[in-house]
This record gives sequence, C-alpha cells and structure tokens, in this order.
Amino acid sequence: MTPEQVRRNHRGPTAGLAPGYAQANLIAVPQDWAYDVLLFTQRNPKPCPVLDVTDVGSTSTVLAGNADLMRDLPRYRIWEHGELKEEPPDASVYWQDDLVAFLIGCSFTFESALKQADVPLRYVEQGRNVPMYVTDRECRPAGRLHGPMVVSMRYIPADLVDTAIRVTARMPAVHGAPVHVGDPRALGIEDLDQPDFGDRTEPHEGDVPVYWACGVTPQAAVMASKPPFAITHAPGHMFVTDVPDTQYQL
Repeated sequence: MTPEQVRRNHRGPTAGLAPGYAQANLIAVPQDWAYDVLLFTQRNPKPCPVLDVTDVGSTSTVLAGNADLMRDLPRYRIWEHGELKEEPPDASVYWQDDLVAFLIGCSFTFESALKQADVPLRYVEQGRNVPMYVTDRECRPAGRLHGPMVVSMRYIPADLVDTAIRVTARMPAVHGAPVHVGDPRALGIEDLDQPDFGDRTEPHEGDVPVYWACGVTPQAAVMASKPPFAITHAPGHMFVTDVPDTQYQL
C-alpha cells in the first residue's frame, strides 16, 4: 500500500506498511499546553524527536500534503485530565480549535533499513504490534509536563546487535541508536512478557532484547501530568507520512 492508501483505509498497527516511508507519533494539546510539550520534546530529544508542529487549530502537516490529522491515523486516544476516555478510529468529533499537534519520529521508520541489513523483526514475523514498556528513567521535566521514558523492544540475534546499533544510529530523527541492550531490569522492566503497550513477542534462541526510546513517551507524560485534554495516536497505530525514510538518514 502507498502511504495515502494506509492513511485512508488501514485501521490496525502500521509496522511494515508503506515500506520506505517515515511514520510518526502524534500528540495534540490545547494551545495553553503547547509550549510545555515543545519544551519537553526539546529537553528529551531521544524519545521525542519532533518532525513537525502544526499551527493552532490546523489538521494539516508538511509531512503529507493531502492528509488530515484528525482522520488519517488508524486509531486515536482521547485523554481528559490524564485519563484515557476513548480510542476512536476518527478524532474529528473530538478535535478542538485551539489544539496544536506535534508529530514525533517513530522507530518503525528505521525498520526498512534494518531489513535491508538482514536484521529480522520478530514481532513483524509474528504478526504482532511492537512491545513497549514504561521504564524507571524519568524524562527531564518541562513546565507542567513530566513523566517516565517509554521504550520499544525488539529481539535481535546476538550476532546482529552491532549491526542494528550501527543502522539505527544513522537515523536520530526517529530515535536513533538503542538506549539499552540486554537485562530489562536495568530499565526497571520486570517482565518482557507483560508489555505496557503493544504485544508480547516470542524470541528465537540466541536473541537479545534491544530497547529504543519510544514516541509513546508523551502519553506517559500525559498520564503523569494530567493536562485537561489531549489527543494522541494509539500505540503502534502511526501516522504514515509521504516522506521517504532515507530523508532521515545521516
């Protein structure tokens, strides 16, 4: 499928779809909270690399000229005072005139490069959403916004971990190199079979867990900081852009 076909027709997780094109996380907040979010992303660029910020009330983005941010993601999350209220496939009835939307780089973007380097993606092979975990690493707070870093995890064959690090390090705009390799307890994760978001993945013999900073981090900040209102993507259900992923390679 093309990026536009994914945006118009697909309502599930977007890993592996429209290969060769960048994907993005979404968080939209009232204008009164927009500076806090912008400052939070600048202070925490590893989990929150900003690709675009909209004008107040706008639902368009330079990342896809004909897209509508309140309709063209597969699934949204509606938040009120830090509580998840709805997960609709269309956010148009919830969108407010004072919202500012932030599009944040997504690690799905570097997966084509991993495949080209013959690094397998177990969760894609198994038809699942990528597993994501809330860590015990606190982000640097910004104004009223604070919260822990979230990571995505991919099982990588031990002899390909260095390759995965090298490939993803070239793409810092979509989280770049991993933040940790190996023991999940170093990140405060107790059980890899119990992800906070996404699906459990079955490792193959000789696989090592590798963790990348994740753009679901702003949702953890929403839960911790409790802004009056926010709209985000549902984890793994990304905004598929028209931007070639190679544009984000160094």
